[in-house]
Amino acid sequence: MNERSGIVTFQGSPLTLLGNEVRVGDTAPDFTAVDNDMNPVSLADFKGKKLILAAVPSLDTPVCDMETRRFNTEAASLGSDVKIVTLSMDLPFAQKRWCGAAGVDAVRTLSDHREASFGTAYGVLIKELRLLARAVFVVDPSGTVVHAEYVPDITREPEYEAVLNAVKSIG
Repeated sequence: MNERSGIVTFQGSPLTLLGNEVRVGDTAPDFTAVDNDMNPVSLADFKGKKLILAAVPSLDTPVCDMETRRFNTEAASLGSDVKIVTLSMDLPFAQKRWCGAAGVDAVRTLSDHREASFGTAYGVLIKELRLLARAVFVVDPSGTVVHAEYVPDITREPEYEAVLNAVKSIG
């Protein structure tokens, strides 16, 4: 498996990402994760939709909490043809509890804990922590990546405006 060092840090300490970097223009890699009811979900389940895929280390941390709540709020202005998915290594039960407590209902949470399929396919699996690095990918209805951001320090938020502009620019 491809290892990439120095792409992201945690409070200044470099981490190793497993998997290949996903770039703008690439076909979005397929993955399988599980939803809050332990059902498998793959990229094909979002076929024909505009898609925001947000990878986060854990919903139970302040920055991940803020990010997912922000995308939940933004969802209202994006339309029904846009799906927002937050992926983490959190167990599905923890994701379900967090969504209920946070009132998050417009963002779908998926757990990558079983196989790290998303993490390796999108090059965001942190070798040292077996968590996902913070990253955001925007995929158009044809399955092409139109925006890719690997957040340099996983304790920072992504560039929301760039993500939202990318989604809005899809015809």
